[in-house]
Parts: sequence; structure tokens; C-alpha cells
Amino acid sequence: MAYKTPVPTAKGALPVLLPFAPRGPAYDAFFATRWLAAIPAGWIVALAALFPAMVLAQAGAAAAIETPLEKLLRWMPFLFTQGFLFNVLISVLAMAIGTAVGAFAGLALISRARLLRAVARVYVTFFRNVPWLVLLFIVLLAFPFQIKVFGMTIPLPGWIKTVIGLAIPVSANIAEVVRGAVQSVPTAQWEAAESLGFTRRQTIWQIILPQCFKRMLPPWMNWYAILTMSTPLCSLLGVGEIISLTRQAMEAEGNRPELLIPFYGFALLLFLAYCYPIARLTLRLERRFAVKN
Repeated sequence: MAYKTPVPTAKGALPVLLPFAPRGPAYDAFFATRWLAAIPAGWIVALAALFPAMVLAQAGAAAAIETPLEKLLRWMPFLFTQGFLFNVLISVLAMAIGTAVGAFAGLALISRARLLRAVARVYVTFFRNVPWLVLLFIVLLAFPFQIKVFGMTIPLPGWIKTVIGLAIPVSANIAEVVRGAVQSVPTAQWEAAESLGFTRRQTIWQIILPQCFKRMLPPWMNWYAILTMSTPLCSLLGVGEIISLTRQAMEAEGNRPELLIPFYGFALLLFLAYCYPIARLTLRLERRFAVKN
């Protein structure tokens, strides 16, 4: 451990050992978003413009009837509509479920009921520290393929299980976002509401939460970007999203090495084009709604 040098004191007084001073930069929850947003927009455009040249260079000088770029152009509509848009659908559904569950879990973290706080704290702590891929496998294997409700059989395909598996850790992180936003409201707001005769429920729903929405929006968008970039994990579970379909398309074209960069590079560009504006908007909103001390 590193401690600061004891402060010189007056003669006869005992030296005071200052508290531990951590070294290194502080933890930044927006690190991934800041890194993505720091990429100049011109570089993104240049990368998209150079992508065809990179594909042609990868093809080499081998004589072929159809170049890798031509093969990719034939598969692009299918990969975009049947693959990438399905990734977006999974991310939207998982974020919606995670936000709903996380909002209630976050309010439970500040509840006056000790048992409810304890249950919410265990839920949030556990699922915030569980690897997403391990949780996806557990949900896929533990949940049945169909359930019966009032005599009706409701199927549970793999993609619905992945939505549930992604929504669980997201809800735990959204719960911390809600708790932090509520506790960031000055205590004077609570005291003023209490002096006016508001109940705790009225204070939270009518006074505190309306002030928290703008504070929660940047971290909420940050987690949505992280969730979207995590949807390719579903390919390991057999879900037909863009990575799975890209692999199948390459196998249909002979699975040749020169197809790796064009096909997977196209998937990379799609995620970059979708998440980059979200990252830039997140940082802009963060600066706009920053709490000024």
C-alpha cells in the first residue's frame, strides 16, 4: 500500500498519517463509449471507402471468375435484413426488458424495507459480476423449449432465450443507474417534499424521478451500445444473427480464406455505423446533463 507522507505538525503533536491515496486513473464507466466516440468521423468514412480496396487486395492476383467483393455484394442484402436487423431486434427487446426490471430493482435498492433491499442487492451484485456468455448458456440449457399456459403451448425458441439471457445482466446494471441517479438528487429536494406533506411514494414518482430521467439517459444509452455490441455472442448458441449467417454464407461460397476480411469486415462496418452515432450522442448528452457541483 502507498500512503502519503505524514503531515508536519507542531512541536509536541503527533504526526498524522493521511488516508490511502490510490494511484492511476479513476474508473470510467463510459470508457468504451468514449473510445468509440473519439474516433474521428472522417476515419469512419475513409474506412468505408477503402473497404472495397481491402477486399480486392485480399483476393490477391489469383484469377477467379467471381471476386470476393462480388460475392459479398450478392450476400449483402441477406446479411443486412436477415442478420444485422435481427441483432438490432434482439438488442431492443433485451434493453426494454432489462430497463423495466432494472427500474424496479433500482427502486428496491433505495427502499425502506430491509428485506427488499437485501434481495435487490443480492440480485444486482450477482448478475453484474456474471459473465454474459456463461449466463446465456445457462438460460439456453435451463429454460424449456416450450411452456404450457392455460392449456396453450407457447414455444420458446433460442432467440427468445438469448433476449432473456441478455436482459438479466442489463437489468442489474440499469438498477445501479437508477439508484445512482436517485441518490444524486440533492437531499434538499427530499426535505422540501417532506415539509410539504408528500409521502415517500409521491416524492419519488412526482419529484425525484422526473429529475432523474436526464441523468439516467447517457448511461442508459451507454449500456444499450454495449448490449448491441454483445449480441454476436448469440451466434455461439446457434441463433441466426449476422455472425451465424456470415459463417453460413462463407461456407456456401466454398469457405475460402480470402472471404474472411470482406464478409466479417462488412459485419464490423454495420456495427460501427450503428453504434458510433450512439456513442457520440451519449457523450454529448453526458456533457449537457452533467451534474454541476
